[in-house]
Amino acid sequence: MKTKLNDTELKELLPTLPEWRLQDGKLVREWTFKDFVQAMAFVNRIAEMAEAAGHHPDIDIRYNHVLLGLESHDAGGITKRDAAMAAQINQGFK
Repeated sequence: MKTKLNDTELKELLPTLPEWRLQDGKLVREWTFKDFVQAMAFVNRIAEMAEAAGHHPDIDIRYNHVLLGLESHDAGGITKRDAAMAAQINQGFK
């Protein structure tokens, strides 16, 4: 089982992940696109990254708005694996 990050670790992590924030026990980030088609293309690219990593974010799509949420359900919260996935997403979508 993975180990959940503690409050101190989370506070240290957030400055390293621009545009991500804590919400409801998850690392979350939002994107807004020109239209639904662009939003879905983004989600499909995220799906490929997630499948390759074996770690899948929660994805909420509202027309041109996408919200990603990362948490390790088996650890009951945010882990280093979630932080690594967030960093990978940031790197892939600068």
